[in-house]
Amino acid sequence: MGVYTTSDPATGEKIAQYPEISDAEMDDLIGSSATAYRTWRTTPLTQRRAVLVRTAEIYREQADELAELLTMEMGKPITQAKGEVALVASIYQYYADHVEEFMADEHLDIAGPGTAVVRTEPIGPLVGVMPWNYPFYQVARFAAPNIALGNTIVLKHARNCPQSALAIARVLTEAGLPDGVYLNAFISSAQVADAVADPRVQGVSLTGSEKAGSAVGEVAGRHMKKCVLELGGSDPFIVLRDADVDAAAAAAVVGRFANGGQACTASKRFLVEEPVYDEFVRKFLDGTAGWQPDEPTNPGTKLGPLSSRSAVDELDELVQDAISHGAEALTGGHRPSGNGAYYPPTVLVGVTTEMRAYHEELFGPVAVVHRVGSLDEAIGMANDSPFGLGASVFTSDPQQADRVAAELDTGMVWINSTSKSSPDLPFGGVKRSGIGRELARFGFNEFANKKLVRNMEGKR
Repeated sequence: MGVYTTSDPATGEKIAQYPEISDAEMDDLIGSSATAYRTWRTTPLTQRRAVLVRTAEIYREQADELAELLTMEMGKPITQAKGEVALVASIYQYYADHVEEFMADEHLDIAGPGTAVVRTEPIGPLVGVMPWNYPFYQVARFAAPNIALGNTIVLKHARNCPQSALAIARVLTEAGLPDGVYLNAFISSAQVADAVADPRVQGVSLTGSEKAGSAVGEVAGRHMKKCVLELGGSDPFIVLRDADVDAAAAAAVVGRFANGGQACTASKRFLVEEPVYDEFVRKFLDGTAGWQPDEPTNPGTKLGPLSSRSAVDELDELVQDAISHGAEALTGGHRPSGNGAYYPPTVLVGVTTEMRAYHEELFGPVAVVHRVGSLDEAIGMANDSPFGLGASVFTSDPQQADRVAAELDTGMVWINSTSKSSPDLPFGGVKRSGIGRELARFGFNEFANKKLVRNMEGKR
């Protein structure tokens, strides 16, 4: 039987372990979720809304304590950890503020007699599989809208953040969520597959790797279950010749290195037009110098450790592959010694198609900068990726920005900005970046039954 382990990535010290539950215990959890659904789906919206409001309040009230868990379990710098907690509170508050609007009947303008109404209803127990890089935020994107809608949730969190997982369940209980509506589950990948296949479960949401998404999506498809998959990204950051280079370089540093570069929507490939390439690289490197790895509990730290030593190994393998094939590291590019999972900010140039770093996702503080000769070349290189999550475009020409946005094969495009999550903006991608959307009304409707009620004799 496997375990979930809290290890401090800054030191490598093991702090706590939790065993996986048995198959019988997992079956009981799903049964409890199914039982709770029968009551929760009919609970008045005012009561569901009150739970969401109180959840947001608790996240704000306990922000310091909760942020410390993120820093301890995955190395997130404490200032950024507090920012994540604040974002989570805003997500629960957003769905509290909008649940009545999102649940309202939609009256259709029809040609025939009578009336037609589309009602928004829950579908049943759901399974969530969530990652470690944003332990509270990723769960909130899935849990908040579905709790509001009336679904129930069995949540498998990442193995390296069990205390964060337990804290989420505790907060929801303190907020007044009834037993069984949200259940934490320390289960294995095989048990996830069994849970998705269970007839009582009606859908699954996963945020994670392509490999995990493919496995869960296969099981969901085989058993005719709705799934939302938020997977990897290799987001392009395009700097055109008319861009404000100072602003672009400053945004590039934050977009690449925040959260240790461990974000699917982090800016990863920088495509810079020839006339401003040298200036951008110089200013990007100047900004990068201020992001040296340091102790994550220090309020001034911008770049903490990666989540684990294995994450360092995987990242360094891609960097060394690129360097061995002719790429150059303008800064960084080496794995430091010591027990901590630290990696220096690294900027690679000269990366070509035969190198793994050209197509694979670099999940850490490593930037790849390309020189491009034209707008068309920038768009072509941006789309030359198996991923299609987000993109950033820096230009002073609004018409040019619109053209680039229209031609990029991504789910999100940001003009003169890096990707910034907000409860009222849909999140998701295309290609191998996943299926479906989270947040805003779009996320609310992913696991909703849009039920048509047609009355042939009703008054229009």
